[in-house]
Amino acid sequence: MRIAIEHTSRYRYDAPASGSVQSLRLAPQSFDGHKVVTWTVACRPDYPLRQGRDGFGNITHLVVANPPHHEVEIVATGLVDTEDRAGVVQGLAETVPLRVFLRRTPLTEAGESIAALVDRLPRGETVAWLHALMAAIRGRVDYRTGVTDTATTAQEAFAAGHGVCQDHAHIFIAAARHAGLPARYVTGYLLIDGSEPSVAHHAWSEIWVDGLGWVGFDVANRLCPTDRYVRLAAGLDALHAAPIRGTRRGGTGERLTVEVRVQQSAGQQ
Repeated sequence: MRIAIEHTSRYRYDAPASGSVQSLRLAPQSFDGHKVVTWTVACRPDYPLRQGRDGFGNITHLVVANPPHHEVEIVATGLVDTEDRAGVVQGLAETVPLRVFLRRTPLTEAGESIAALVDRLPRGETVAWLHALMAAIRGRVDYRTGVTDTATTAQEAFAAGHGVCQDHAHIFIAAARHAGLPARYVTGYLLIDGSEPSVAHHAWSEIWVDGLGWVGFDVANRLCPTDRYVRLAAGLDALHAAPIRGTRRGGTGERLTVEVRVQQSAGQQ
């Protein structure tokens, strides 16, 4: 499937910012069953973009805006050809030792309640056990918008019993690490309908399974990623894999608007 994506983020300030720096993870990589056909990342005004890679191997761009400005717009657009590989991620250059992905973060601490769920779940073949874990978590945590935020921890969302895809991913990662399985947080896009544009920036998790490698699990949708998913970046949690993180001087009254359009391309090969 060929998927077309346009992701626009606009920062506006009531009083001008004297300078700002944005670190972007808005460029996908090619791997088996996931081929980047075209991709561009641009900034308006036309501030220079410095491309690099972070410690997790994600493609990054750094935007440094020094002149005073009232607005910055960042646009990522491109085409990606995808295949359904049942969530298995192979062909990426892996630069980080697996043990790093056992590291707990404040957002992915299991706590007593998540640990208890893991300990009660009968262990068997790893992939089947992970599917059972996904079902158990999704059965406990409803998908509900507007009730959590970027600072909500896995423990808090699990106790509340509701959250969004970020919360589901954090809980699943916390549970997997408690079980001794390396786990990482993934950001990307989800094609919700094959014909109409959809607003869909998404998050899920990947777990290391011996003999298979990294396997994705989307707890919010109760499935492993298919050809409707475009993978952007990965890290220990949502902070490490955030599409945009930055800082500024001045710029009071900040307003951020994000528009994401994901649709099947008419030029599908």
